[in-house]
This record gives sequence, structure tokens and C-alpha cells, in this order.
Amino acid sequence: MLDLTGKNALVTGIANNRSIAWGIAQQLHQAGANIGVTYLPDDKGRFQKKVGELVEPLNPSIFLPCNVQDDAQIEQTFNEIKEKWGHIDILIHCLAFAQKDDLSGDFSNTSRDGFKTALDISAYSLTRLTQAAKPLFRDGASIVTLSYLGGVKVIPNYNVMGIAKSALEMSVRYLAAELGSQNVRVNAISAGPIRTLASSAVGGILDMIHHVEATAPLKRTVTQTEVGNAAAFLCSDLSSGITGQVLYVDAGYEIMGMSQG
Repeated sequence: MLDLTGKNALVTGIANNRSIAWGIAQQLHQAGANIGVTYLPDDKGRFQKKVGELVEPLNPSIFLPCNVQDDAQIEQTFNEIKEKWGHIDILIHCLAFAQKDDLSGDFSNTSRDGFKTALDISAYSLTRLTQAAKPLFRDGASIVTLSYLGGVKVIPNYNVMGIAKSALEMSVRYLAAELGSQNVRVNAISAGPIRTLASSAVGGILDMIHHVEATAPLKRTVTQTEVGNAAAFLCSDLSSGITGQVLYVDAGYEIMGMSQG
């Protein structure tokens, strides 16, 4: 049976009840994990209040601000985690952002600042958080991040985010190779399109979802809970021999070469 009792799980990227990170946090909690949550701080404290109220049923033992573009705040976050928990068993990375102007039109028009921002938040943040967490990982720990098909194939209105996801997936492999001797595993889930705050920035997201529903072998897209279940599996001893992989949780869409009538 899948059992995460006694494991400390840090979840990043929860924005609202549609977030895939929220689906993952719920399934980790259901499996018995002790949950910690980070949120994006803002001047008015909106995310602190919104995310705090949402995750309250999970009784998180850690609830901290963490802007992954701020190295000092990352260090402060993990210092507090070390003081409170002592160690980490699970790190969930669900962070992605690109400027809206860089998600449409000609890819060659991607701005330099937009490229930097997308790669920094969506890809480098995994490396930076892993660096900070590395001394705290317990034997058998697991890191899971979220990718998307646009990292390996051209998806309309995805543009620079596709480059970021490609970098993220390669980061998974390099980090898995590095951390393997510490018996820490690193994997990614490439989820099918789901209506979330992040995906709403992608033009035509509803058309994309309808296309998947018509084309995927299961004739539907997936839910946050299904992605959460896959993440819980990758964080459990049931997947102890799996690392450096990208697991597609997309109702089979990735295998299709063309639409089936």
C-alpha cells in the first residue's frame, strides 16, 4: 500500500483550488505525509491569506513565503525548515511563469527579459530549491516537478514556456544523476492540459483541452487528483527504482501521432 506516514513533504506552487500543486498536496496528505507549504509573497498579502485558508484542512506544519527569484528568501525558508523539521523527504516543484506577450505570436519575437524570466522561474528554480534542500534530504527522499508536452513538441501559444519545460526536463536528468548516490530520486510528471491559473495565460487553452478529449485514447483529459496520485506514487517506496524520468499523466494523448476520427 502507498504509505507516506512520517514523511515531511514541502509543496510549492499552490495558488488556488485549481492548482495542480493543490491536487498533489491533498493526495500526499491523504497518504499520511506531514505537509509544508510555501506561497508567493506579495505586498498586500493576498496569496498568504488565500493559500492559507485553502490549505488549512491539511494542517500544514510549515507555511512560509518563498519567492524563488530571491536567493536570500530561499535560504531563509530552508533555514526555517531545518529548524522546524530537521529533514525533508519530499520536495514538490510546481512553479512556472512567462510573460503573456511571450506566449503568443512569433517565437522569434520573444523578449530577452521574457526569456530570462521564464527560464528563471520555470526551470532554474528547481535547481536552486534542490541546492537549498540537498543538505536536508533524508535517505530515500524524492523530488517531483511538473512538465508539459510543450517541452518536447511544438504547442500553439506555448512558445518560450516550451523552452523552459525542455530545460526543466533536462534538469531532472542532471539532478537525478547528481543525487542518486545520496539515494534521492528526481522525476517529472508531464500532465495533460488542465484549467488552472497558470494555464489560463495560454491562448486557446479550452480548445486544447477539447482536442485532447477528442484525441486521447481515454477520450478525456486528466484531473488534479490523478496527477496528485501519480506524484504520491513517485514519492513513495513503490517507485524506489524510478529516477530521472518524465511520467506522462495525460490520458494517453502523448502517444498519438494524429487525431482519430
